[in-house]
Amino acid sequence: MLQHRGQDAAGIATCFHDRFYLEKGNGLITDVFSAGNMARLLGDMGVGHVRYPTAGCASVAEAQPFYVNSPYGIIFAHNGNLTNVGEIVDSLFETDMRHLNTSSDSEVMLNVFAHALTRRGAVKPNEFDVFAAVEEVHRRCKGGYAVIAMVAGVGMIAFRDLHGIRPLVFGTKPVSKQMNVAGANEMEYMIASESVALQVGGFDLDHDLAPGEVVFIDMEGMVYRHESLQARKKTPCLFEFVYLARPDSVLDGASVYQCRINMGTKLAEKIKREWAHVPIDVVIPIPSTSRVAAQEIATRLNLPYRDALVRNRYVGRTFIMPGQAQRKQSIRRKLNPIPQVFQGKNVLLVDDSIVRGTTIREIIAMVREQGAKKVFVCSAAPPVRFPNVYGIDMPSRSELIASGRDVQELAKNIGADDLIFQDLDDLKQAVTDAAPWLTEFDASVFDGVYVTGDITEEYLDRLERKRNDAAKHTEDVASHITRNLSAHL
Repeated sequence: MLQHRGQDAAGIATCFHDRFYLEKGNGLITDVFSAGNMARLLGDMGVGHVRYPTAGCASVAEAQPFYVNSPYGIIFAHNGNLTNVGEIVDSLFETDMRHLNTSSDSEVMLNVFAHALTRRGAVKPNEFDVFAAVEEVHRRCKGGYAVIAMVAGVGMIAFRDLHGIRPLVFGTKPVSKQMNVAGANEMEYMIASESVALQVGGFDLDHDLAPGEVVFIDMEGMVYRHESLQARKKTPCLFEFVYLARPDSVLDGASVYQCRINMGTKLAEKIKREWAHVPIDVVIPIPSTSRVAAQEIATRLNLPYRDALVRNRYVGRTFIMPGQAQRKQSIRRKLNPIPQVFQGKNVLLVDDSIVRGTTIREIIAMVREQGAKKVFVCSAAPPVRFPNVYGIDMPSRSELIASGRDVQELAKNIGADDLIFQDLDDLKQAVTDAAPWLTEFDASVFDGVYVTGDITEEYLDRLERKRNDAAKHTEDVASHITRNLSAHL
């Protein structure tokens, strides 16, 4: 249910009688797991993860969950990105004397947590030891993160960053009478990035973890909660509602589906105000994230709506593919136009957002090949002008098509006759209208305001060197050479 959040690697770890069982590898969940290796995942407590890299290459070594044997044995899965990883790595080596085996900030965070538990010195940590260890993680780790961990013989732990940037939900389900045994706990628990994972398993959404909150479930099934005094006001990632989350999810109490309806409403109102002169014959979404907003736009403008770009469901999300060449090659395999819908028409294409511009440029070219008279484009989100530093792969500014360009230049660059973007205030209001308690957001990709307050130009320059496609290609080649050498040795 969370495959859409990452298609680079997948892993599952379970715990049975204080022993961990781990399977992970590159590719989709269906590539990594079979009936055979699933049967080896024993136990009644487990952690699963899907990965897409925000920096560097995609090696099996960096697939999650991660494991350390000291203290106790810890399994660790992380969604997000740390913004002060450099200084943490130095202190881990010099002060904590812990070894790192990958370039993943998730492994860095795991070692911070493990060292914090070690410092407590308990033979078997209780909830107070766990809470204290997470408080130390909050003190040392900056950025956006949602974490789920297992400690052998102790229980399961989950916590969310101090600003609530990355999503994390907690669900419960009564144990069926057939499965229950005398003296066993009567509830099952699930913690996940999105509510759809709970729903399909029959779990009820209990609550979204608050900023800085930790949930600890011990081996007897007792649940303990603690909210950090270091926590800030909740500022969830606005791009989750635009693109990353599934429409059937509920994040921080906001229906993603309703948010996208509201985005369509706001954008239709702007089109009426500013594009009254634009002749539009048909509204067509760029599937599938923009479909909800496009339907609302068509309804509000009293125009026909057509799903005329047919999606190949067996090609993954091009946005999260590592490498520009791979993304571009996949677009025409992913989408195929229905010619008669486009011939001689003035077409309004609706996209959820425009990041690199690769997809929309290729689609406009396809639409013109089918005989469209004019091609207009609207985006349910504002221009993406700044990199994301909290766990979404929006690369260096030089690779963002809106960086340094006005709307007219952008329209010309992608080959559109005209282009219109959602206003940022309207996008925020679209989410607030669905959940009035959400009034502040991490909108850094649109406005360059980073809520953690520690992002400098120097940091963004380093990020550019690390994240651009050329750097990823270099690391991919190095990883390939290393694998081949290992095979020969």
